[in-house]
Amino acid sequence: MQIKPVLTALRRHKAGTVLVVLQIALTLAIVCNAMFILHARLSHLSEPTGVDEANLFVIANQWAGEQKSKQEIDAQVRADLIALQQLPGVLDAAPSNSYPLRGSGWDNFVGLKPDQLQPTSDAAVYLGDEHLLRALGVKLVAGRNFRADEIGTLGLREEVHPAQVIVTRALAERLYPHGSALGKPLYSMSATPSTIIGIVDRLQTQSVDDWQRAYAYQSMIWPLRLDWPSGLYYIVRARPGQLAAAMREAPKALLALDSQRIIDPSDGGSFAQIRQRAYDSDRGTAILMGIISAVLLVITAAGIVGLTSFWVGQRRKQIGVRRALGARQRDILSYFLTENLLISLGGVLLGVVLAVSMNVWLVVRMGAQPMSPLYLAAGVLLLLLLGQGAVLAPAMKASRVPPVEATRSV
Repeated sequence: MQIKPVLTALRRHKAGTVLVVLQIALTLAIVCNAMFILHARLSHLSEPTGVDEANLFVIANQWAGEQKSKQEIDAQVRADLIALQQLPGVLDAAPSNSYPLRGSGWDNFVGLKPDQLQPTSDAAVYLGDEHLLRALGVKLVAGRNFRADEIGTLGLREEVHPAQVIVTRALAERLYPHGSALGKPLYSMSATPSTIIGIVDRLQTQSVDDWQRAYAYQSMIWPLRLDWPSGLYYIVRARPGQLAAAMREAPKALLALDSQRIIDPSDGGSFAQIRQRAYDSDRGTAILMGIISAVLLVITAAGIVGLTSFWVGQRRKQIGVRRALGARQRDILSYFLTENLLISLGGVLLGVVLAVSMNVWLVVRMGAQPMSPLYLAAGVLLLLLLGQGAVLAPAMKASRVPPVEATRSV
């Protein structure tokens, strides 16, 4: 197939050619960036928390009625924990100020010196007792757990910085990248050092926002029970296969001990529910990006089909003349496929420039990640295949135009 006749024909239909080129270019730019965002969101949805999600649930407890003193609250928390731990379907339970994927919580800057101006890292802060690691189901990879005699209490408007902390592997490596962090100090917004006595494999932070992703697994656990009037969370780990039963019995056991409490069903719940809430916006964004991409691809394909069908209708006599001069059906088919391929190539070349420009804008303005060239390559291949597939039906129709069309008057 000679290219020159095709280019000559395209010059006679500049308006239609330019419109299809622009349509392909815009589709490529939007689809590449949408697919990049879609993949990033879907990857975000499946990020592991490091806890035993299949058997874990959280009870959001708030105190009601007459305000209790710190000592009364601590006594009630201890009684609650004993009741929860004695339930047949419960493996362990622990108090905490927060839990992974909650959406918000405590986080502190962390450094290696008391007078450090720029923090070494940012880390989520979880409070808990000696049962918290087992209740969460996190894996201790170095050091030891807290002892019962190391657990303190934290009341309202009190400031406590523990002598010992447990950190995640990610935080340990950030603080001490060239050696073991065990036995080393860290400073968490205080002039008082805390010694790292244990390292857990993974424990995700409370927030799943994009700004937090660089610190997603940098967490530390303080040996403190939260004795606040506003309440706390009970992290409960059920025995395998007994999650539903434990979730039914745990609130009953707590209310039997003290009915002057509120168990908030909109906070906490099973970890499947917690994950669902945490990633609602990401899931919505992924669905939206998928719909936008599908609609744009359908519109682009429809545009190519419509334009090619229009050109076939205009050129029926010319096609008939070529058939009468000996052109075969496959020659006519090849002509239209080549013509559309040239248009598509022009569109994807312009689209690559637009896609890169759009991604740069998203990186600068929205804090997005740079797009991998693989998405551009996949987008180019997809648009070229889509274009050739869309033009196939009208091109085959053109190839079936009989030679007798050449003898018909206009």
